[in-house]
Amino acid sequence: MKLESKFYNELKRITPQIRWTRIENTSVFGTPDLLGYNDSGRFFTVELKVSRSNKVRLSPHQIAFHVTHPKNSFILVKSLAASTVKLYEGSDVKQLVACGLELEACCLGLAACGLHLSSLGA
Repeated sequence: MKLESKFYNELKRITPQIRWTRIENTSVFGTPDLLGYNDSGRFFTVELKVSRSNKVRLSPHQIAFHVTHPKNSFILVKSLAASTVKLYEGSDVKQLVACGLELEACCLGLAACGLHLSSLGA
C-alpha cells in the first residue's frame, strides 16, 4: 500500500464525523486527493502529501488548483523525518513550496487537524 493510501486510512479512522470521497482523477491534473463534507454542511478539499524531508513536493497543477481555489482547500502533510502531521490552507501553497515544512501550519498533529476540518463552518 502506498504511503498516501496509509495516510488516508489514518485520517479516515480518526474523523468518522467527516464523509470522505477519495478522488481518483486522471482527467483534470491537480485535483486534490479528497473531498470532505463535515457535520456543519461544509465541503472542502484536501491534498495529502507524505514527505521524507523538509520539502513538500507539489506539481504545478496542484499549486495552480490551490491558487485558484484558496478557500476551503487544504494540504495535509505527514513528515516521516519529523514524525509530525501539519495542515496548511490552500491559500498558503506558494509559501509552502518555497519554505517547506518550516512554514507555520494552521494545525499540528493528526487529531488536531481532523478536529479543525470537522469544525469548518461551525
